[in-house]
Amino acid sequence: MSGLSGGSADPDRAEVREAAVRLLARREHSRRELERKLTDRGFSDGPIEEALAGLAEAGLQSDRRFAESWVRQRAGRGYGPRRILAELAERGVDGETAQIALDDEAPDFDAIAEDWYRRKYRDRAPKDFRERAQRAQALYRRGFESEQIRVLTGS
Repeated sequence: MSGLSGGSADPDRAEVREAAVRLLARREHSRRELERKLTDRGFSDGPIEEALAGLAEAGLQSDRRFAESWVRQRAGRGYGPRRILAELAERGVDGETAQIALDDEAPDFDAIAEDWYRRKYRDRAPKDFRERAQRAQALYRRGFESEQIRVLTGS
């Protein structure tokens, strides 16, 4: 990876790797996120693929580690399992890796849903069916399961 060799691809490879490492130093990234960000910075596909493969091999980039971090972060902000899995899929994490991360982290989504619901609505009971449905939709958009929504809203 010497930038002093005569080939024009070597400096590009080193620049790609350096840019990827800088991104990873800030936070975990999925492979797809890194690909997109590096492409947006004008790097070529070949050097990007090489750099990402090398970073994964060295353990510097891991979709599994990214998924675990994402699960912790999003559950901590009051999001449910369906939404978290969908967000991971959007970021290029395969379904199996995402589900393993969710299972390994094992957030208490019942408690998370209840805490979010209590903070949002305090102890005010819904005044009518329409308000109950709106609350159920809010929980649904946050990614909670039907059973959690039913228990909290009484629907």
